[in-house]
Amino acid sequence: MTRPTTFRDLIGHDLGRQEIGWTERDAILYALACGAQADELDLVYERDLRPLPGMVAALGLWAVERCGDLGVYDRRKSLHVSQRIAIHGPLTRSATLSTQGRVVAVWDKGKATIVEIEVSCDLFTASYSIFLPGIGGWGGPEAPAASRAEPPALAPMGDCRTSPEQAVLYRLTGDLHPVHVDPEVARGYGFDRPILHGLCTLGIALRLLGRATGHHPADLRKAAARLSAPVLPGDLLTLRAAPSGDGFAFDVAVGDRQVLKDGFAGFGPA
Repeated sequence: MTRPTTFRDLIGHDLGRQEIGWTERDAILYALACGAQADELDLVYERDLRPLPGMVAALGLWAVERCGDLGVYDRRKSLHVSQRIAIHGPLTRSATLSTQGRVVAVWDKGKATIVEIEVSCDLFTASYSIFLPGIGGWGGPEAPAASRAEPPALAPMGDCRTSPEQAVLYRLTGDLHPVHVDPEVARGYGFDRPILHGLCTLGIALRLLGRATGHHPADLRKAAARLSAPVLPGDLLTLRAAPSGDGFAFDVAVGDRQVLKDGFAGFGPA
């Protein structure tokens, strides 16, 4: 396969296959990294273990890394700005899966570019939007207009105080980017100190949302959100939500600053 050298070449590019998997230990680690408590036994104890579906977003990051390694853009200057997942069946206690990665679209926003990457298998589909600031105007297709539907009024549904160690714990689920652990690297990105993974914030939100709406968080079937602002380990996350369609609209704030926007999640049987 010809290696892409331009954004146009990248559109539709096949990123190949990758075997992924998890053990009971991995599933428990992911739940703990997303704030699971000791009394949530079926998230943290092997006896009745139910893996949290948000874990698949962490497992699919290999495709984002592989796309960045192609050299079409500088992955060190890229930002993960939105995430979508769809769960096609129940997650077992442990599994080994063969996944397929591809670049589904590349959008030219004039002053920036967005690369859409998808990882899929029989069990799930995970989609990642990667934002490249300051790189645009290359004559590519424009991103489709966002929906103008009026969002429902969201109400507070719960809080979660992240720990100072949240990022160094979450990185053990597979995202080893040094911006989450190395103060010097974080300062190079303009942050005072290492930041929490956006996918950790999302994982915490989905766990809280399930509990707050009367669903088991392991019954998540689909979710999407924009990762709109950084979170610092130790911040207090506030979840707001409201029924919407066949699921729930939600966002997450730290004080008066939204850190997840335009969230949606649906729960139900596989």
